[in-house]
Amino acid sequence: MSVAKPLPHDAAKLHVTGAARYVDDVPVPANALSLAFGLSNVARGRITSMDLDAVRAAPGVVAVLTAADLEHDNDVSPSAHDEPLLAEDDVYYTGQPLFLVVATSHLAARKAARLGKVGIEELPAILSIDDAIAADSRFEEGPRVYAKGDAASAIETAPHTVEGSIEIGGQEHFYLEGQAALALPQEGGDMVVHSSSQHPTEIQHKVAEALGIPMHGVRVEVRRMGGGFGGKESQGNALAVACAVAAAKTGRPCKMRYDRDDDFVITGKRHDFRITYRAGYGDDGVLRGVEFVQYCRCGWAQDLSLPVADRAMLHSDNAYNLRDVRIESHRLKTNTQSATAFRGFGGPQGMVGIERVMDHVAHALGRDPLEVRRANYYAECEGGGDAGGASAPRSAPPSPPEDISGTKIEAGTHEDLSSRGAEGASVPQVGAVHGEPEGVQTTPYHMAVEDFILHGMTARLAETAEYERRRAAVAEWNASNEVLKKGLALTPVKFGISFTLTHLNQAGALVHVYQDGSIHMNHGGTEMGQGLFQKVAQVAADRFGVEVDRVKITATDTGKVPNTSATAASSGSDLNGMAVKAACDEIRDRIAQVVAPELQADPTEVVFAGGEVRANGAAMPFDEAVKRTYVARVSLSATGYYKTPKLEWDRIEGRGRPFFYFAHGAAVSEVVVDTLTGEYRILRTDILHDCGASLNPAIDIGQIEGGFVQGAGWLTTEELVWDDEGRLRTHAPSTYKIPACSDRPRTFNVALWDGRNREDTIYRSKAVGEPPFMLGISVLMALSDAVAACGPGYPALDAPATPERVLAAVRRVRAS
Repeated sequence: MSVAKPLPHDAAKLHVTGAARYVDDVPVPANALSLAFGLSNVARGRITSMDLDAVRAAPGVVAVLTAADLEHDNDVSPSAHDEPLLAEDDVYYTGQPLFLVVATSHLAARKAARLGKVGIEELPAILSIDDAIAADSRFEEGPRVYAKGDAASAIETAPHTVEGSIEIGGQEHFYLEGQAALALPQEGGDMVVHSSSQHPTEIQHKVAEALGIPMHGVRVEVRRMGGGFGGKESQGNALAVACAVAAAKTGRPCKMRYDRDDDFVITGKRHDFRITYRAGYGDDGVLRGVEFVQYCRCGWAQDLSLPVADRAMLHSDNAYNLRDVRIESHRLKTNTQSATAFRGFGGPQGMVGIERVMDHVAHALGRDPLEVRRANYYAECEGGGDAGGASAPRSAPPSPPEDISGTKIEAGTHEDLSSRGAEGASVPQVGAVHGEPEGVQTTPYHMAVEDFILHGMTARLAETAEYERRRAAVAEWNASNEVLKKGLALTPVKFGISFTLTHLNQAGALVHVYQDGSIHMNHGGTEMGQGLFQKVAQVAADRFGVEVDRVKITATDTGKVPNTSATAASSGSDLNGMAVKAACDEIRDRIAQVVAPELQADPTEVVFAGGEVRANGAAMPFDEAVKRTYVARVSLSATGYYKTPKLEWDRIEGRGRPFFYFAHGAAVSEVVVDTLTGEYRILRTDILHDCGASLNPAIDIGQIEGGFVQGAGWLTTEELVWDDEGRLRTHAPSTYKIPACSDRPRTFNVALWDGRNREDTIYRSKAVGEPPFMLGISVLMALSDAVAACGPGYPALDAPATPERVLAAVRRVRAS
């Protein structure tokens, strides 16, 4: 069986040897041109003049284009048609492209772009959340509200209340490969575009609009990206359109890539949030009611901000059964970069809000935050991890990494823990929590929760990470150390899997089996280092019963698989794996029809396994079966298609089923803080994560490790700073700190929860791209726990919890 094996990434050798080809490595003809944007240096203003004579006269410059030179659509927005490629009359943020330089080299284009003299009448800029609130600057009229029950009454009648707010910063994607595109003009006005994009079909669509031709005149190819994280879902549109327009005008190939500082200044980031909360609770820590107000800073254009803000609302419950809840969301328009998709797509911000509430309640009660969290969990669901049946056939997951102390975490099972809590106490079954109707527990958006497995996962992780022992050890340490304080926190993750824009939950694939038995495949997903191609190749190999080395997946290509959805929402394997399975099964059935008579069997009895086609004790090599099918003049090519079932969502009403299923995880992090400086270290992290029946445990563990570190970086070191003029001051690695190898936990244990998805996904696996990101919240909560040891006050740590913010929190709690 090819699935469930911990095989290496299909391009691993190419990555480590430097042979992997990215957009900037594609050989181009000698007459190829390079592009660069001239950028605005003010945040808000009106263009009064544009003197580009010095730009046109600069060495190597072939052409200079402004908005007036664009013959067709001047727009690169993925949504609201509000994002011009080149500014027309007004400027809306510092870094907005004003004109386009086409030159004989990348350096010549960049140098020339700096020579433009653009007159801009400066206007008042709206830069912050407070500015936007004061000006009522927003993308939707009034706030959006999702609600269940009567939160206000529940809070008023609760024995205790807490309230507060948290600022949550944005985040730069910092993909290793920057934004890049290459356009190659073809005969008849057609265009081939190579793009570092998670969304080839959107690139095709926007380029066709800009050229004034049908989509069939544009072919987009994406072989791989050097990282994406959502930053290449829509942000690549500008480069691809610029290259295509310039190539059409000059008749020459055109390439564009952003230098790192330009990438920072031009492109969108994760949305920063302010979340205010008010919660009522009992002596047991169970929330009676909770209200959230989420302020989302969206930037100057709509981009994907509305669904991002929606998903923040949809994850405001995280793992907790909130019976009476009200979530109010404001989508604020500011004169900053247009914030965009980033791993988790708003979900992480919503989760941080409810985790802050849990932390605050626990502090007010003087109880262990894990007890409060578990008391508020959804009830464990029957069959939540195994679809009511035996485990799917699979290889055992690899042993988790051993830490420097020799501790090892083993994978858990559902059968032994699904009805027991962290202390061995019985967990209430569905219908017994918070007075929900018998047999039903629902999210704040009224979706039934049918696959909740975090009670068992939390119990296993608390046991293997020695949570109780270490909690006591931390308390003992803090009692005897004035300067260095330790903190420990266990936080859960329940993350919904599917695009909330329902029609995007579809995928296609194209599979060819050649007469020598080799297999060639294309699908709509893009490879950005996450191992999607390898996982899907394993699916194809398993369907035909052959080794993975027989399967070749080539570049994602809109000319082979049309109308693709973005590789986003953690849905790449779910959607494209099922589409490939459908195509393979169609070819497999045709082969079975041909060879069944010779095997003296019914076609339904034919089995593909071990490189053979078998039935009734007889067998023939797969190659031979393929050759006979070809000779019989039966097609060995098929397309496959899949659409996610069960989805029904009304985003205006906030009701329905936006997600096919939930992925779960939990992390325990321990930190130490220097209370004199605010500096800190992550000492140890233990993770137990739910991937269903993993398609590839090695790749999944790598995704979990990387997701956690990136999530921890967002909440600790990665601080974006704009000055009062709207200029981004943290626009390079020298001023913006992503986590380095030295920032990872010194002891880092990761294991997979061994169970099947209750829903009919590809081999009962679960998505793994985004959910692990939110495991990093455990670090923020551990830092809060450490600061809380300094005095009686509540730390109220904002994010990112930089050393400066940690030190300020230490002083606050001591002063209180």
